[in-house]
Amino acid sequence: METKQKKRPAKEERTVLKRGGRQEERRDAPSADEILVGRNAVFEALKAGRGINRILVAQGAKDAALAPLLALAREHSVPVRPSTRQKLDLLAPDLRHQGVLAYAAPVAYASLDDVFKRAEEEGEPPLLLLLDEIEDPHNFGALLRTADAAGVHGVLVPERRSCALTATVAKTAAGAVEHVPVVRIGNIVQEMKRLKERGLWFAGADMAGEKDLFHADLKGALCIVIGSEGKGLGRLVKETCDFLVRIPMHGKINSLNASVAGALLMYEARRTRLLKKA
Repeated sequence: METKQKKRPAKEERTVLKRGGRQEERRDAPSADEILVGRNAVFEALKAGRGINRILVAQGAKDAALAPLLALAREHSVPVRPSTRQKLDLLAPDLRHQGVLAYAAPVAYASLDDVFKRAEEEGEPPLLLLLDEIEDPHNFGALLRTADAAGVHGVLVPERRSCALTATVAKTAAGAVEHVPVVRIGNIVQEMKRLKERGLWFAGADMAGEKDLFHADLKGALCIVIGSEGKGLGRLVKETCDFLVRIPMHGKINSLNASVAGALLMYEARRTRLLKKA
């Protein structure tokens, strides 16, 4: 694929609750084994390194009692969101939650250092997948399954406006969550810029790409970026990509499901690496 000159060195299930005449949306309906309740349970899970998607803290909870937990959450980059006691009561009925509830992930999140170390141990330039606001857990799970099959070293997901690691994701991934490191990141564009300093190039999947995936240069240290199901790549994310890749479409439909598009790009990247070794 034509690239810029190298000048530099979940839609999860949603439930709507009505409160005070207005609608409030709850992003997911977690199963019992995805919820941790109480200050001690959440604190010990964080200390043990268990994967936590986010923590809800009731408004008005005593700051002094929560200080150690909140500090540990910051240390592990776990998002903490304010909530109401009514919402916590609905999520954990008949349980003494003490104003604290956590959404647990089926596996622990990895770090970027883990991903780069894995690539180094395999003797390959890093091959990563970045998901730009993928919200459907089935798409997320399917992408993880293909990432494992295609030898992707790690998958990056933003903590906001994105599907988290849930039981639905794990089930769809058919065990791949146990083998593919998933890294939670903050601002996508800022993280992309930092990773460029570590030598990564970003290829965004977009129908406006200058080259199709069969003629794209997907060798070397690469991160494939897949956009959300409805909107595709965000404007700033697209502008931050080093190049855009399009998938040839010869039928009447002009786009593919996010997980299918991601699978095609991941396997094309793997194919070019196999050819390079041959």
